[in-house]
Amino acid sequence: MPRKTGSTPPDVVVLTSSDDEETAANTMSNKKTKSVTRLQEQRGSSTPIVSSSDKKTIDCRSFWKAGNLDFGLTGNPLPDDGDLEHARIHPKFLHSNATSHKWAFGAIAELLDNAVDEIHNGATFVKVDKVDIMKDNSPALLFHDDGGGMDPAGIRKCMSLGYSSKKSNTTIGQYGNGFKTSTMRLGADAIVFTRAVRGGTATQSVGLLSYTFLRMTNQDDVIVPMIDFDISGHWAEPIVNGSQDDWSSNLKTILEWSPFSSKEDLLIQFGDIGRHGTKVIIFNLWLNDEGIYELNFDDEDEDIRLRDEANQGGLRKLRKSVAELQSHISYRIRYSLRAYISTLYLKRFTNFNIILRGKPVEQHSIADDLKYSKVVKYKPHLHVVQASVETTIGFIKEAPAVGVCGFNVYHKNRLILPFWKVTGDGSFKGHGVVGVLEANFLEPVHDKQGFERSSAFIRLETKLKQMVMEYWKSCCHLMGYKPPGLYYLEKTKQASIGPAANIQNKLAKEQYDGPSEGSNNELNSTQDFDVSGKSYVDRICEENIELFRRCEDHATKEIKLQELVNSLEKKLKETKKKHAQLLLLVEAKRKLQNAK
Repeated sequence: MPRKTGSTPPDVVVLTSSDDEETAANTMSNKKTKSVTRLQEQRGSSTPIVSSSDKKTIDCRSFWKAGNLDFGLTGNPLPDDGDLEHARIHPKFLHSNATSHKWAFGAIAELLDNAVDEIHNGATFVKVDKVDIMKDNSPALLFHDDGGGMDPAGIRKCMSLGYSSKKSNTTIGQYGNGFKTSTMRLGADAIVFTRAVRGGTATQSVGLLSYTFLRMTNQDDVIVPMIDFDISGHWAEPIVNGSQDDWSSNLKTILEWSPFSSKEDLLIQFGDIGRHGTKVIIFNLWLNDEGIYELNFDDEDEDIRLRDEANQGGLRKLRKSVAELQSHISYRIRYSLRAYISTLYLKRFTNFNIILRGKPVEQHSIADDLKYSKVVKYKPHLHVVQASVETTIGFIKEAPAVGVCGFNVYHKNRLILPFWKVTGDGSFKGHGVVGVLEANFLEPVHDKQGFERSSAFIRLETKLKQMVMEYWKSCCHLMGYKPPGLYYLEKTKQASIGPAANIQNKLAKEQYDGPSEGSNNELNSTQDFDVSGKSYVDRICEENIELFRRCEDHATKEIKLQELVNSLEKKLKETKKKHAQLLLLVEAKRKLQNAK
């Protein structure tokens, strides 16, 4: 079969910040786009490419420190051909762009959103799993879906910054930035395998987005080597745009900086994709401050956990109330990926499964677990016509033993704010009250872990506070709480008949409602005495003094306990550091034995 040339996109993409399809297409078809080899030749021989045999990974493997690496000088800039070819993007931008994800699970959710958006293209599953890299026996993260896949032009749009072809009101993705931020937040490198059928032509493509490659070769522009194949015939025929040397150079770069050592190994990865679909492998996963992988694959065979979140409180015996709280879904979603994914989408999928480490994730409806639930309608005050938003509100099934509260706010079926507490921390009202709503009229921030603080968001927050107070007032007695005003009525009935009754009633009312204006003057001017001959004011003063003394005792004990905690935390930190060093030593010895 003859090689295909013509309008096919070039083999190497220099990432741009394209905003529309026409600009992206023109940039991709621009003949001035250089291959990796040409870039190195033009920048001079003084900038050597570090061979992967010399060094495979960057020195710093902690995500929050990797952005401080110096890339070094790369010689002369690209020659000016008279036209502005593209806005150059330094590789450090990949890291700084990924810092929008403060939370690793938020980055995983972005990649799941891409697969869920493929449901309209026939996707029936997305698999999330751990795979082992044979080159260095390290873990990697796999995402695999059977959606429509991407043709050569589509994968270049996916790799471009700020480009998004998703225009539907139902799709979750919209900024064209999720793939880059999420993959770079989870690991230093990502390789993409995709198959698609467009216009009767079947293609498969491989693209490598590698922070390690850019760092170790001292690039000053984001370069993504890609290769494409036409698979319409009986075998995979390379799609060559430009020269065969360019195509071979891209293949060589991918093999040198990816987990796969040969072209055959690359093609084997398409074996389980089928006729169409996409597979993303993220490798060189980031480590935490102790030098251990941030993602924990070992504690649960059917789950992926955040190591630092899961270890909080795990070294001491927990009180029963704390243990009950940590077993609740609101706490487990902080460290268990299976728990987080179970609540990630509001509506249940009918013909789509999220398979985590070989086992489908069972979707969990928070609204179905609520007791004495009600549906409250709220119509946002917007210029555009907006249907009313229905909020399901009720008590969690563990109440009153567990005091979890807050609203789970979704946007286009995707969880944005889990258990968002709108009441004050010091308020007991709303204890155990949880709500669920879908706020499509709000605009989420780029990492989809919060909303832009617009006027509509502030009005919603005010409405939800009011909703909690009204629900608490009408339903708190169903859970055994005393309704508002009952405490004051009981104190009034118990008060003895006589001049002291007015003072006791006033104190009881103030204990619930707070002091009224002029109450202190009325108390001071009314000198009622008890049977011991002491005025009620004197007795209250003595009680206050006793309370202050007890507070000072507790404060002293708290200081001593804090000193003990600080001492134990210091020892724990030293122990963790030694533990990490021992793990690295064991790993090195194991690799040495395997090499022998």
